[in-house]
Amino acid sequence: MCTSNTPMTVSRRQLMAAAALAAAGMVAGTAALPTRANAAGKVDDRADLAWLVGDHHVHTVYSHDAKYTQGHLLEKAAEFGVDVIAFTEHSNWGHANMGGALNSQREIAAARAARPDMLIFQGLEWYIPAAEHASVLVAPGPNEARILRQFELLWDGKLNGWEKPAAGSNQAAEWEPKAGQAIAWLAAQKQSGFIDDVVVLANHPSRLGIDSPHEMRNWRDAAPDIVIGMEGAPGAQASAVSTFANGSSQRGEYENAPSEFSFPGFPAEAYKTRGGFDWVTAVVGGLWDSMLAEGKPFWITSNSDNHLTARDTMRIGDYPAGDGWDNGASLKNFNRAGRRPDPVEAGTPQNGSDFWPGQFSRTHIGADSRDYLAVMAAMRAGRMWVDHGHLIDGLDVRVRQSGHTGPGLAMGSTLSVAPGSDVELVITVKTASKANPNGTVPELAHVDIIKGLVTGPVADRDGFTTPNTRVHERIETNGRTGELVFTRTFSNVIEPFYLRLRGSDGKRSGVGPLGAAVDPQGPIPHGAGEGDPWADTWFYANPVFIDVAAQ
Repeated sequence: MCTSNTPMTVSRRQLMAAAALAAAGMVAGTAALPTRANAAGKVDDRADLAWLVGDHHVHTVYSHDAKYTQGHLLEKAAEFGVDVIAFTEHSNWGHANMGGALNSQREIAAARAARPDMLIFQGLEWYIPAAEHASVLVAPGPNEARILRQFELLWDGKLNGWEKPAAGSNQAAEWEPKAGQAIAWLAAQKQSGFIDDVVVLANHPSRLGIDSPHEMRNWRDAAPDIVIGMEGAPGAQASAVSTFANGSSQRGEYENAPSEFSFPGFPAEAYKTRGGFDWVTAVVGGLWDSMLAEGKPFWITSNSDNHLTARDTMRIGDYPAGDGWDNGASLKNFNRAGRRPDPVEAGTPQNGSDFWPGQFSRTHIGADSRDYLAVMAAMRAGRMWVDHGHLIDGLDVRVRQSGHTGPGLAMGSTLSVAPGSDVELVITVKTASKANPNGTVPELAHVDIIKGLVTGPVADRDGFTTPNTRVHERIETNGRTGELVFTRTFSNVIEPFYLRLRGSDGKRSGVGPLGAAVDPQGPIPHGAGEGDPWADTWFYANPVFIDVAAQ
């Protein structure tokens, strides 16, 4: 029997399974358009998908730097319309070995019973070896807490001393492969039946500039069914309007500059959000597009990353005094207790950069049904779109061969057609019908169709641009409300491509980093005093692919 302060061991069978997956190529998959097989013989996705609002990155008192109880966050999530939430606590010795993971799971199990209308995942914020962080979400089951605890002890970069490779050392070459081994290990747990499902999403990828393009590609290729994408927009969206905001405060807390640990190829602009979205996502023809141009699935999400809500009046609770306890909320105290104390009402606005789950950032997940495995399958399939500020009420994107009368294939799918075929893109937008949590009814100004060619695997895995992606069309929507339907035909298709959407309130835009011919009116960074998130809101949709092959 494993106690809460004894590291768990990995069975020889599990290690052998992980090794077998790696040997079979799980750590270097390079097949283009892998979703095509999933769509073979399939011409329609369900028209009545259950669109659920999700937040896959939330912290509680079981994280060393967060403040709220699960119960408090679940109340707020319900208030703001969240259907799916994941508690992704930071890896720490207090979480792993002082009962944090197991105690958190007990609370989650009770919350599931008390709130059957909400899907509550247990997860982990993984310190990726040699890189940034990632959300690890596990399907509910008897081993969910055990697998997360085992994973962090075996593979967490912080706990194992593999966090930031020193410049000029061999640490990067030594530590980076451990990320792929960790991902293969997770895949082995699923394949063995120890857990029912698991997905991984890279968090705030360009915040520190330490997630290099080749690392992101390596994580994806290590197990594409496990590493399904990244945060397209980070949490901490209220940083510039928080209690102690100053002229340098940026949305997402993207207030950094290149360091010795950063990928040297990134420009200075990569360290700032654009319209609140990560530079990796926001630059048309940039890193995300260069990965999509390989024809491989890699999806985006958005979330609160809630730790400390902006202008909230509750303060961090008090640890015991004396007898080896530090004064204040130290990491030593957290590791000793396995959690932070419950927060205490202070009566005055406290520090914090976050919104409550669902208050500002939302990921919309198109599941076949309202259950855990269906949600994970929908996320893996890419049936997700994201918005800030409750910009729109609904979005459906379909692609179908011209003449087909069904709804077509949804976001994340691949439509395979013969050369010379005509393809239709059908966009259905439901504009905002009520006031958002800021007290205003958002107005959608435009919808942009972005088109990129699929050109296959890249020669340079550190490349972060693609020359064949640009804004194909801007559809003006100012003054239009209700359900808007737009159909666009792409005639005589002879080469594979993908389509993705974005839209905004139209309040702030400018020429994109790759020029007006690529993106004439895209999101831009904000300067001092310009960071009100409610005054610059966007939505983004995951792509649809069109493959061209002899029938």
